[in-house]
Amino acid sequence: MLRDFEDGLAIAPTNYTVRGAVNDWLQYGLAGKDSGTVDNYKSLCENHVLSELGETKLRDLSAEDVDKWLAAKAEVLSTRTLRLIRSCLNRSVKRAMARDKVKRNVVELCSILVGQPGRPSKSLTLAQGEAVLAAAVDTPMYAYIVASLLTGGRTEELRELTWDHVDLEGDPSATPAVPPYVAVWRSVRATGDTKTRKSRRTLALPGRCVEALRVQWERQGWQRVAAGERWQEQGLVFTSEVGTPLDAANVRRAFRQALSKAEGVDPADWTPRELRHSFVSLLSDSGVPLEEISRLVGHSSTAVTEEVYRKQIRPVIQSGAVVMDSIFGTDPES
Repeated sequence: MLRDFEDGLAIAPTNYTVRGAVNDWLQYGLAGKDSGTVDNYKSLCENHVLSELGETKLRDLSAEDVDKWLAAKAEVLSTRTLRLIRSCLNRSVKRAMARDKVKRNVVELCSILVGQPGRPSKSLTLAQGEAVLAAAVDTPMYAYIVASLLTGGRTEELRELTWDHVDLEGDPSATPAVPPYVAVWRSVRATGDTKTRKSRRTLALPGRCVEALRVQWERQGWQRVAAGERWQEQGLVFTSEVGTPLDAANVRRAFRQALSKAEGVDPADWTPRELRHSFVSLLSDSGVPLEEISRLVGHSSTAVTEEVYRKQIRPVIQSGAVVMDSIFGTDPES
């Protein structure tokens, strides 16, 4: 402290705790973030950071303390959650260091351990997909499920989809002809933008999807009449009974209710985002090239598609085998 004083440096406070640093970051360091993201960070910090390290004085926090904390958490949390809670603590201490609350950030010295395996994503088979579509026909989620499974739209994109971005007629007289399409240009993120620049895409609609969205248009009209003055028009394709946006919990609950009668599908084992995984898997099984799948799902590169959907992509490259069979034949004796 004397050396810092003589060098003209600020003296770090002795009573500033990890809780103070984390709360400061949560309050001022998340400006512009989506409210759902902020709530997630608050929950992670409260349940995993502050409950364990909150009362530790920041100047006394050591790399050993953080290592022990991460090691204990690795026994009960997934690797992804470990990354998130370490990131929360790291960013909190880094912010405190920039404000002369502490002299160094010991969290950056600590590596992320491998945690427990998370819930693996999976995809519907063709038979399961047909069963899901059949079970959902008379439910409010029918058009949502069809649109997600047949176009690969993210749940955050479909929840924000508006009717003015849907064309159920197309323009057959144009040259070339324009099919019915959906413009995926928005999401529920704070900025309203899609996840990445390449996520903004316009997709032709399969016939089954066109019919499902026509049913949704009619269903929504009856909902508007039934709600009367309570209806809140926002132009959204998928809404509550009074026209308000759906949140993730609404979609998840209604999705599982829709799956309750699907043969060979346990609703508790599936989430709405796995319709997108199923879209990728079914395309891959049908021989669609990875590059085309990447464009359809709005990824910035095929590397992203391979990393995120590595269990759904089954790129059996057959061209080499086919050519070699034609050259050498299949019978060793020949």
